[in-house]
Amino acid sequence: MTKPSLPELLHAAVTAVGGTERPGQAAMAEAVAEAVDDQSHLLVQAGTGTGKSLGYLVPALAHGERVVVATATLALQRQLVERDLPRTVDALHPLLRRRPQFAMLKGRSNYLCLHRLHEGVPQDEEEGLFDQFEAAAPSSKLGQDLLRLRDWSDETESGDRDDLTPGVSDRAWAQVSVSSRECLGASKCAYGAECFAELARERAKLADVVVTNHALLAIDAIEGAPVLPQHEVLIVDEAHELVSRVTGVATGELTPGQVNRAVRRAAKLVNEKAADALQTASEGFERVMELALPGRLEEVPEDLGYALLALRDAARTVISALGATRDKSVQDEDAVRKQALASVETIHGVAERITQGSEYDVVWYERHDRFGASVRVAPLSVSGLLREKLFAERSVVLTSATLKLGGDFNGVGASLGLAPEGTAGDDLPQWKGLDVGSPFDYPKQGILYVARHLATPGREGSRTDMLDELAELLEAAGGRTLGLFSSMRAAQAAAEELRGRLDKPILLQGEETLGELIKNFAADPETCLFGTLSLWQGVDVPGASCQLVVMDRIPFPRPDDPLMSARQKAVEEAGGNGFMAVAATHAALLMAQGAGRLVRATGDKGVVAVLDPRLANARYGSYLRASLPDFWYTTDRDQARRSRAAIDSAAKADGR
Repeated sequence: MTKPSLPELLHAAVTAVGGTERPGQAAMAEAVAEAVDDQSHLLVQAGTGTGKSLGYLVPALAHGERVVVATATLALQRQLVERDLPRTVDALHPLLRRRPQFAMLKGRSNYLCLHRLHEGVPQDEEEGLFDQFEAAAPSSKLGQDLLRLRDWSDETESGDRDDLTPGVSDRAWAQVSVSSRECLGASKCAYGAECFAELARERAKLADVVVTNHALLAIDAIEGAPVLPQHEVLIVDEAHELVSRVTGVATGELTPGQVNRAVRRAAKLVNEKAADALQTASEGFERVMELALPGRLEEVPEDLGYALLALRDAARTVISALGATRDKSVQDEDAVRKQALASVETIHGVAERITQGSEYDVVWYERHDRFGASVRVAPLSVSGLLREKLFAERSVVLTSATLKLGGDFNGVGASLGLAPEGTAGDDLPQWKGLDVGSPFDYPKQGILYVARHLATPGREGSRTDMLDELAELLEAAGGRTLGLFSSMRAAQAAAEELRGRLDKPILLQGEETLGELIKNFAADPETCLFGTLSLWQGVDVPGASCQLVVMDRIPFPRPDDPLMSARQKAVEEAGGNGFMAVAATHAALLMAQGAGRLVRATGDKGVVAVLDPRLANARYGSYLRASLPDFWYTTDRDQARRSRAAIDSAAKADGR
């Protein structure tokens, strides 16, 4: 039997999922197959509606080597594991004459821990040790969640938190899960043989395709201890999110509350001298943090430096002492010891990292209304880490609807540690960029309107002219509006103002769960939805309910953002344009994602309105516009209003 061609395989898979074959999808599949065969790397931009999941799954499955697919969102992981992979495997099985296996793998804390469930949580000193199921009143929300988790543990095959519907609070889940550092290990745990996390790992070892998330991919790369099974091909979907997810995993934090918990956990397990030293260091750190003002610390202040050195040294002593002391009053000592050790090791690691003062780290204070002050440390850049750990020993395909910023892939490539496309060098990963376009006719389906006549937005103060413009646009649109705001304060102010002016329902992020808000927004065409960052990339509402997407301003990072400003300064000191490399790239990515909310299907029509004149007037405006879908562009407010009204009338005539 001759080997089936890639077009044959793609046709079978697309037919099986009930899709339509697209030229962009075929071009993507060919490019992915070539990269995998050559063991090279590929950045591929595939617009909404291309069918990019099959564009990478089919060539990857045809190749026959193990593939890891890492995604940013739970929604895409579910789509891959519950819909795309089962149907694709069924469709390709007769042609490939083998049935590829697939599995989902997440971090350990995503799985129910049977030891915690049955033995209880090692509690902090002043609360004593108790069975959380007895302690939480059955009538309380926490008690009800815990009882439901206990029942669910008998039914679930995966133990995966995301398979529990409806979900439970973070507080309830924390009672029945452990981090990898707190885990006793399968060989020492009484429940090791039936551990959900261990079973997920075993399934992943046997699978041809392992679906995971960016965070676990980052942990696998950063921590040196392999979490993912050996693989020859890595596919990163939603790749525009990767740098921020890796940065998040590589960021350390210390708070007085966290240190106090570690002190309480360790107190019964070490000698009095070691416990007292950690307690004293904790009190010193807390005094320093009471005076902490938010902002970057270019140099670690003397008082913070002394406090962190004391914490580091006391934590090191406790870590050594934890192995020697046994307290007969402590029940389930192994679990208590493991939790204490995990807490103290985290404190030691972060304190040591900050006191060592690497030029590649950024340190800053943060203040949170609810949790108080914290000191944080993050890498100035993750590009070197990604170049070394991601691209060294496997073929990597990175894909998203937004990778090409300002007309090329080099901006995103640089953030991933890649030299400009085509640069030769023995130690440089070789890669290609490919834009396979979109099946949508953007110039006919959408208008990009920039309100050039408005005043340039300042850092603070109300934007009366912007709110007037927004009200007129919403009125012309008949509702049907997704409002994307650069801050929660701006979203709240706009919602409050327009609720008083217009007879349209206006939903506001934070007043309901995100899922509930999106469901209600999609159900009623007259409804508007206002919110911030997660709406810029998390809303998929095809049809007449979303025909106007409004951005209140260009979403540059805040000038006082410690990490972004440090990265910008580093680029400038190296002779580059820090504003374009960091701030403009950040804004372009978000704007491309936000504008992508408008056209989600071939019949969608509408307007993206940017209420910030800098997109038309500033020198960097053309770079930002080149990063957006190729909508018909205008700064004529009357034209934009007429178009909006016409689209609204057409939708009403269709009964939508």
